Amino acid sequence: MLVFRSFRMRLVRLCLVLGTLLSLSVASLAQEPGPAEHDATSGARYATPADQPRTRERSLELPPVPAGFNVYDAGWIHFAYPAETRPRIDALIHEADADRAELAHRFGRSVLSNVYVRVARTPVEMTTLAPEGAPYPRYASGVAYSQIGLVLLTLTPVQANALGDVSETFRHELAHVALSDAIGDGHSVPYWFNEGLAVHLSGESSLLRLRTLSTATLAGRLIPLDRLEGSFPSDAMSAELAYAESADVVRFLLRSEDRERFPALIGRLHDGESFATGLRDSYGLDLPSLEYEWREEVARRYSFWPVFFSGSLIWAGVLVLFALGWRRRRRKTKETLERWAREEAFAEIQRARQLSPGTTPRVHIVLPSRDTPPAPEVPILRRIPMEADVPKVRHDGQWYTLH
Repeated sequence: MLVFRSFRMRLVRLCLVLGTLLSLSVASLAQEPGPAEHDATSGARYATPADQPRTRERSLELPPVPAGFNVYDAGWIHFAYPAETRPRIDALIHEADADRAELAHRFGRSVLSNVYVRVARTPVEMTTLAPEGAPYPRYASGVAYSQIGLVLLTLTPVQANALGDVSETFRHELAHVALSDAIGDGHSVPYWFNEGLAVHLSGESSLLRLRTLSTATLAGRLIPLDRLEGSFPSDAMSAELAYAESADVVRFLLRSEDRERFPALIGRLHDGESFATGLRDSYGLDLPSLEYEWREEVARRYSFWPVFFSGSLIWAGVLVLFALGWRRRRRKTKETLERWAREEAFAEIQRARQLSPGTTPRVHIVLPSRDTPPAPEVPILRRIPMEADVPKVRHDGQWYTLH
């Protein structure tokens, strides 16, 4: 009986292990990125980001503008959107020229000569705007078809509780199209470089990325870059870290002291060099050296941020700010009261000067008793400059000076 029970327990455990392995295999297949591109020089396999569907195998055609959509043509960029969404589209229209100029400055060459933007009300409506035969992941809030310069956006976040920023998504997808224009059709870059550039230049989730990077740095669990060349992890926490790392490595490449090197890298990629060769020729670094120097800077740059974000320090900072604000308000109130007192004193002097010669002003003199405490001194009155012709009045045969 005991032998049978032991055998049954082992069988159950074996089934659980096999089930777990099977589920992991299915999950990995479900998260497998699109077809990877092979870099013959470095041997690396690069994949196109999920929000930039791989479409080089076939020629795509730009879909027609849906019926009922308004159109705004700015020359190089063309917007199509539902009429009632115009107030939210205005920000994209006004920012487009500045975004294009920023991308051209970063890449050191002209980009985005012809871009088409289709804006949908909902994610479901956005799926109807995609080119025929070129679907995209349903979790995407924006999609870039760089081959035809098409950008799809939705005004409603895919997840109901998400805080969607259409301007950030627009800049993100625009960066994908600009990178494709800059390096030319048929050339590829690592996944982390493509996504990191789009995330960094769009400015999305900067504070969240800062917290993620600082926590991972202290915990010693940064992901090696060679594991991010072809895809990102499938679980949410690791993917969040992968995006944060990728954007920060691009930030490292775009430092002010290296501002001339980045356009040189883009130019070499455009000329057909592999990413590894272009990086070495432009920055004098291979990929392992780049990662080493970046990690060294990250250790110095982000190690103290978890302490800053701790609750006790935040409350201490709030109290300090409150005390400084109260002190500043008290000082401004005192200065205001002193100014009012000076103005009132000068006004009394002016009124006394305007009295006619035949008019005798009434002077009310109050003599304090012994029990009356002395009146507080008013320093501001003693500091009032008195002129030589101080007015005087005569009362009961005596002259009195007005103070």
